[in-house]
Amino acid sequence: MRVSIAGASGYAGGELLRLIEAHPRYEVVAASAHSSAGERVDSVHPALAPASVGSLKMCSLSADQLRADIVFIALPAGQSAQIASELLAANQNQMIVDLGADFRLSDAHKWERYYGGTHAGTWTYGLAELAHQREVISASTTIANPGCYATAISLACAPAVAAHLMGDSAINVVAASGTTGAGRVPKPNLTASAVMGSISAYKIGGVHQHTPEVEQVLSSIWPEAHVRISFTPLLAPMPRGIIATCTSTLAAGAAGDPREIYRDYYQESPFVSVLDEGQMPNTGSVTGSNYVQISVSIDEHANQLIVIATLDNLVKGAAGQAIQNANLMCGFEETAGLLQTGVSP
Repeated sequence: MRVSIAGASGYAGGELLRLIEAHPRYEVVAASAHSSAGERVDSVHPALAPASVGSLKMCSLSADQLRADIVFIALPAGQSAQIASELLAANQNQMIVDLGADFRLSDAHKWERYYGGTHAGTWTYGLAELAHQREVISASTTIANPGCYATAISLACAPAVAAHLMGDSAINVVAASGTTGAGRVPKPNLTASAVMGSISAYKIGGVHQHTPEVEQVLSSIWPEAHVRISFTPLLAPMPRGIIATCTSTLAAGAAGDPREIYRDYYQESPFVSVLDEGQMPNTGSVTGSNYVQISVSIDEHANQLIVIATLDNLVKGAAGQAIQNANLMCGFEETAGLLQTGVSP
């Protein structure tokens, strides 16, 4: 399958190039970049120098140059819709996976509130681990890839919401992400001197853009619950990774072993591991991989369900998940090209 990447100079775009290089069924034929157009891939992503894609010259952002069997769009929020429209105008059956936020939300008002601008529409949501979502993805040609935080939080909470384990209170989420989650554009708060040796909170109080996305996912599982999350994101002094701790009051009358409920929910999900009692997830174990680690615990003292999830924000939180969705659309094995384990330590 011929593959092209819009936004190949960014972190997610570079990760797509790295992962597709090892994919048995995909070949990159075009990679676009704004200011890096005309440069070789390995001049922007030096780690790809030994790869065959390293010598590919980046093109400008043009639908004509990006036409391929599958197009991955790895552009900032608000920038995917235009190129997607041009690609679909030329071929209404064009397969596209958008790693940006443009097509994730179904509520136009929430899009305008959290992102600004005009809502572009809604595509199939590409979180395959949700119940019955694999079948929906497999029957689609346009996929909205979930956000990195949204992936971690949704996977941490979905089985509990489905089993009505969580009480009526808001789900409290404290999640830390590596600096690549903020993108490649230089910012003062992302310099080494600002990040090293420090953890800082940002976008608290329900203003983070992944808040409505997570609530949309969880509310679709249990519409009557009107699920709400209280989300505190943290910037951690590491390049990659997300660890999300999600807590909620355990529902009165909740039945069953929560850990077994999670294992049953994810029994057909090759990338999700529900850890044994006493094991705790860590970001290092999933770095560079498409895998997710989840621990499930009950704080009997405070009657709280505590679920912790870790993943690599550039792989399962972006490029790896996009390839997983493309595999499903193409009828390939879901795990094709994605069986690399974490590289810890």
